[in-house]
Amino acid sequence: MNTRQRAHRFRLAPVLRLLVALAINVLALWVANGIFDGVRIHGAWAYIIGAAVLGVANGILKPVLAVLTLPLIVLTLGVFYFLINIAMLLLAEWIAPNFSIDGFWTYAGAVVIIWLVNWAAHSLVDEIETKRPLGRTI
Repeated sequence: MNTRQRAHRFRLAPVLRLLVALAINVLALWVANGIFDGVRIHGAWAYIIGAAVLGVANGILKPVLAVLTLPLIVLTLGVFYFLINIAMLLLAEWIAPNFSIDGFWTYAGAVVIIWLVNWAAHSLVDEIETKRPLGRTI
């Protein structure tokens, strides 16, 4: 195997991880849509765009907001961090087409469900990755 092929193999892994994270967010939105009557997501593109916005917001915007509001997060014992999570879901709803959530408590419940699905799915992916035989990379 030449160097060019080896470099290509290592570049594919981060892209694959991003696609898995996107798929997990799509699954989380689908579960939230199924559980709550106030969550309405119609069409595959609404799920994909909503999941992508949620992923980018949680990866870039949420850490910045958490650092800027750290004293408020500590003062409220983490409740403000939960409100930041709700704001990330609100941003995804605002940007994605055919995606709406009605009511504060629906937002709060949807955030909890999305967190639970993400936690369970990422734990499963991590477990599969650690048990995968070494020497084979995708």
